[in-house]
Amino acid sequence: MGRLGDFFAKFNRTKITPEELVNFSELLIDADFGRSYAEQILEVAKKSDGSNLQERVIDSIIESLSKAPRNLASHPERLTTFLIAGVNGTGKTTTVAKIANKLKLSGKTVTLAACDTFRAAAVDQLTTWATRIGVPIIVGKENADPASVAFSAAEKAIENGSDVLIIDTAGRLHNKENLMQELGKIERVVSKVSPIDEKLFILDGTTGQNGIEQAKVFHEAIGISGIVVTKLDGSAGGGIALAVERDLQVPVKLFGFGEGVADISEFDPDRYLRNLFT
Repeated sequence: MGRLGDFFAKFNRTKITPEELVNFSELLIDADFGRSYAEQILEVAKKSDGSNLQERVIDSIIESLSKAPRNLASHPERLTTFLIAGVNGTGKTTTVAKIANKLKLSGKTVTLAACDTFRAAAVDQLTTWATRIGVPIIVGKENADPASVAFSAAEKAIENGSDVLIIDTAGRLHNKENLMQELGKIERVVSKVSPIDEKLFILDGTTGQNGIEQAKVFHEAIGISGIVVTKLDGSAGGGIALAVERDLQVPVKLFGFGEGVADISEFDPDRYLRNLFT
């Protein structure tokens, strides 16, 4: 049982005491909900008569989240295109492989586009994953224009009758302005042949509150449609996934929890919270 789980299990008063409120606040902040979100949750606890405190907290958190659909976009009549964005080191390329594998197992045909062209290691990694999964991948020459590679991939995916194109992109946040221009160019160029249906931001579940600022940068630049949280293997606080969704009102659609290609799942806030609070 986690520390929040211990708190709820031991709580048996008719009304929460000031000392318990302080303890609860510290636990929420330690779990990466952040100070602002913790204060909002504490208001629920303060108003509670003590009965069913965990249920009231869960209900209030879910109420604060995005009401947008959590399922991935799908257009059976044409190519569905996903643009994957995020900071390097978040598990972005591995997540692309996980999503591709998940879609393939569901019966979809998938094409990958390796558009992090300035990092040979990223292209090599995605190529290795594509071979393992058994899906085609479009790559360009080293240092090629990422938008050009994405455009070629879109044309090829349509030509081959693929159901889904997944575009992996660079994540050099230290070069923020150029990166955002690059992502915008990819979107404009690909949209000439196929609409971008999902712009998924990859959030490292271990980055803490810094993840919120990263997500805001990408959301302001390209308008992300969904969030995929990675590295939720028990060491992460867990609250960051909910905090980012609350702040941006963009739904968490998937979460990764291991290194295996099958270690990805749909995000269910109620189930996620019950696991976090046990």
